Amino acid sequence: MNAQDDVVLIVDDVPDNLAMLHDALDEAGYTVLVALSGEQALQRAVQAQPDIVLLDAMMPGMDGFEVARRLKADARTAPIPVVFMTGLTETEHVVAALAAGGVDYVTKPLKPAEVLARMGVHLATARRARQQTQQALQARSALDAFGYASMTVRVGDGRVLWHTPLARTLLQRYGGLGLPVVPAAVQEWMARQHAAVVAGGGEPPRMALTAVQPAAEGGADGRLLLHLHPPMEEGEAGELLVVMREESGSAAITLLRDAFALTGKEAEVLYWVAQGKINRDIADILGSSPATVKKHLERIHTKLGVETRTAAAASALGRLRQGG
Repeated sequence: MNAQDDVVLIVDDVPDNLAMLHDALDEAGYTVLVALSGEQALQRAVQAQPDIVLLDAMMPGMDGFEVARRLKADARTAPIPVVFMTGLTETEHVVAALAAGGVDYVTKPLKPAEVLARMGVHLATARRARQQTQQALQARSALDAFGYASMTVRVGDGRVLWHTPLARTLLQRYGGLGLPVVPAAVQEWMARQHAAVVAGGGEPPRMALTAVQPAAEGGADGRLLLHLHPPMEEGEAGELLVVMREESGSAAITLLRDAFALTGKEAEVLYWVAQGKINRDIADILGSSPATVKKHLERIHTKLGVETRTAAAASALGRLRQGG
């Protein structure tokens, strides 16, 4: 993007005083709009969506400080950088300009070359912010479209800032992971991982957290794993992307059945063997006898081409780690 693509809104109740600046901007290729009052500035900003606003601090009626506050309070105009133009150089006025939402200020009488240089810096920063926002929106749309259970969480207070529909379903299914704030245990886990990344300067490990057990209606054999992803771009370092994955015993049993050509009962036995259960415990779970479990296990060994219980468990766990 170059200056010919940028729109500058100049707000001053005496525009003739800024003729030299107007001409310099026009000569540099900017599209220049002028507003003569605070009310007109707010209307023009919403309608034209300028790339930057040069705002006179002292105007009759609504002054520049109030204009800036209103621009920043409106989601449609909040991202637009505001540079104050002021003859007031006292510290309190500079602080007031920045507190109202200004990113910079230039003093009168204006020097066009200085204004152009300052504008260039803030326009470049605003472009990068827009690009990052667009990239984040595209990434979120992709996650949503492909059915990933993902959410963005603010590290400081655990607030869920964004989530895909599938993520909402899982959050509601698993007791204790309600919106809009994740539980304290999850906040603490995220804060530890985030601190480790900041200290080490690298990406966080793809750690998983078994957050909660599901509610009874969600399936008693499942668990929800939260995988922490690296921090986002600078400026969003306090937000983390978390991808959720539900691990279901029934889904795992189906996977083992299909992977090793087992019967349904054999797949159930192999699943519980992989969980470290002994034959007596498996019999209790499945409502059968230890002898029946032993016969299933013998057939499992044959189908898997292994000789020991440990080898069968290792084969099952390896296949489950690979996923579907």
